[in-house]
Amino acid sequence: MLQDRTLEVLRAIVQDYINTKEPVGSKTLVDRHNFGVSSATIRNDMALLEEEELIVAPHTSSGRVPTDKGYRLFVDRLSEVKPLSNAERSAIETLLTASSDLEDTLAKTVRLLSHLTNQVAMVQFPTLGKSQVRNIELLSITDGKVLILLVVDNGRIEQHMIETPGGYELDDLAEIRARLNASLAGKQLASVEGLLATFAENFAPDRRALVTRVVNGLLESVDANRTEKLLLAGTGNLARRENDFAGSITPVLDAIEEQVVLLRLMSEMQSEQHGVGVRIGRESGVIGLNETSLMVAGYENQGAEVAKLGVLGPTRMDYSGNIAAIRAVARYLTKILGE
Repeated sequence: MLQDRTLEVLRAIVQDYINTKEPVGSKTLVDRHNFGVSSATIRNDMALLEEEELIVAPHTSSGRVPTDKGYRLFVDRLSEVKPLSNAERSAIETLLTASSDLEDTLAKTVRLLSHLTNQVAMVQFPTLGKSQVRNIELLSITDGKVLILLVVDNGRIEQHMIETPGGYELDDLAEIRARLNASLAGKQLASVEGLLATFAENFAPDRRALVTRVVNGLLESVDANRTEKLLLAGTGNLARRENDFAGSITPVLDAIEEQVVLLRLMSEMQSEQHGVGVRIGRESGVIGLNETSLMVAGYENQGAEVAKLGVLGPTRMDYSGNIAAIRAVARYLTKILGE
């Protein structure tokens, strides 16, 4: 069991290395931090930390840098996170409350998160399969085309255009719309296909062709969006932090392009203290991400988590500041979706 002072030495090494990117030695620690003990005592603490594989010497006779295990212990022992400034909070609220719809809101969210953290930011689109139908609209475009609007309870609107070679009457559209909403409003999207299995049979034979086209178009809107989507911003931040990686950043970029991998990781991650999940280095299990840290938090709608957002960057990152930013953005996004 490491003593409290030894853990404080680890905290100081992590913070100094994050701030300077220079290996940290015992003299530097004594000069910068008020430990009240000699350099020799600090060297003994550092030796204990090295035995526990929490720090390592990158070069002979150099200072020490944190290992993945050291970063993990540092994150686990964060008693509080760096608060956002009033300007940052104001920027979050102003930008997100000015958004017009869900897609615009998420696009602004991912750019904002990248700006706040200087990392690659990621925001999951809520999957339709986790949502409920709010209402359905059928809009007459021309005599041969109808636009189907599927409005979901998370604020998302799906559009699908269908061809109607036989034409239609506006009264027909009004009746189909009314019956669809009576059958589907408030129902889980996962149940839509089953609920519409015999829907066309409730109409007169001469109208079933139109009804069937509407139903098929609606089902295509649902099916096409069952897979999860991921919005990214700030990939250029990796290039600016290239020196934080031992080799090329190409494996990281390749891993980011595999959005299925990122989506799986984000879905698996659970909130830790401060409401943010963290995977450091090899904890991700993805070779291309061995020198990165991934941090995510869920955002909600009507009290239930609908998706996650987070950041990805080198393991030498501002964990406290990034946790605060991710948590704040997730809370604001939850607030907006609930309005």
